[in-house]
Amino acid sequence: MRSGPAARIWVFGMASLIGAAGPLRAADVKPVSPSGALIVGPYTPGLLAGRFLYVSGQGAKDARDQYPETTAGQVRQTLDNVKTIVEAAGLTMEHVVYSHLYLAHPGAYDEALTAWRDYFKGRGPALAVLGVSRMPLDTPVEINAVAVTDLSLRREVRLPGSGGPGGSPDAVAAADRLYVSSCFGLDSSRQAPADSGAQTQLALDRMGAVLKAAGIGFEHLVFVNPYRTASLRGGDMDRAYAKYFKFGDTPARATIQVAHLPFGANVSFTGVAVMDLAARRSVRPKNMAPSATASPCVFAGDTLYCSAKSAFIPGPNSGIYASTVEMQVRYSIRNLLDGLEEAGMDLSNVVSTNVYLDNVEDFARMNRVYATYFKRPFPTRTTVQPQTPVERKQGDDDRWPMLEQISLIAVR
Repeated sequence: MRSGPAARIWVFGMASLIGAAGPLRAADVKPVSPSGALIVGPYTPGLLAGRFLYVSGQGAKDARDQYPETTAGQVRQTLDNVKTIVEAAGLTMEHVVYSHLYLAHPGAYDEALTAWRDYFKGRGPALAVLGVSRMPLDTPVEINAVAVTDLSLRREVRLPGSGGPGGSPDAVAAADRLYVSSCFGLDSSRQAPADSGAQTQLALDRMGAVLKAAGIGFEHLVFVNPYRTASLRGGDMDRAYAKYFKFGDTPARATIQVAHLPFGANVSFTGVAVMDLAARRSVRPKNMAPSATASPCVFAGDTLYCSAKSAFIPGPNSGIYASTVEMQVRYSIRNLLDGLEEAGMDLSNVVSTNVYLDNVEDFARMNRVYATYFKRPFPTRTTVQPQTPVERKQGDDDRWPMLEQISLIAVR
């Protein structure tokens, strides 16, 4: 994997040459790139878009280009790196309303969540926490964030006698939307039932209680991240999940199988909801059939949330055929463009992406292709390797395994 300064200059040289011909970004989207921010790919540290600031995933390196020795120190350093971007936008960490905390080591949760609680003094943003196999530069911790620009538009939601991981709120309402912390598939004694469907139901029932406490319901959800381990059967999860939503009008979704989850859980749900149902509208390109589990894209007011797309071929007998990560990235972005164009947008409207790589060794190769599709200022981005890489072997049906997925957020 390319990770040194030369690799960074090479990537950005390509991006500046190829991206220069792209469409212009909306005038009210402003980049935030403080001096000293570590940038290792074609992304912008922060983007202000309307009432929200989107912050790219930050690693745990300090000013000496080193990682602190302890998990607590790594979490604090990563949060300080996020803080540098937030403050460069004229905001404070109190403005942060949603974060993902990615951990590489399964034994790090207790220390990491204690450090999170200490940093935010038991308050802070809605928090999704999960474990992945690797991250760029092999950082042990990565954190991204969304902040609201007006503190008067921020409100915490907490269930009685409860709370999100790390002392975070169960959800945070900000402007026209609600960000929901991780809801785990555990019973009242923090045990995971043997049945995958039962675990899914426990997690979704908790999410339903959080939504109800905020005065809304499942129909308000616009985007959901189901994170599951290999121990949870995906088919059972989908059958239980579909019962909570209207067929063909489900939230956009990025279902990611991860290396591990906290508390011994095998599934968790986090997501975003719109407070006013009149501001919610699903978008489905004509080449994508209605689904019981995911809409291609869903609007929350002026913001479009699009499901994670891989390099599948839409239509009859769909599948993944490309053998390289470069070709799969091209197919994935082509599939995402279908949703954007159906919504009257294009790639110039994208403000944030998540890239899930099968193997972080493909990071530089992914960057080279990814950079050809976007113009500066690039969208913010978080990149992780969720689990152990698959065997790269063509199947009997001539299909290759999935090597990447990409989800996105766009603003018109």
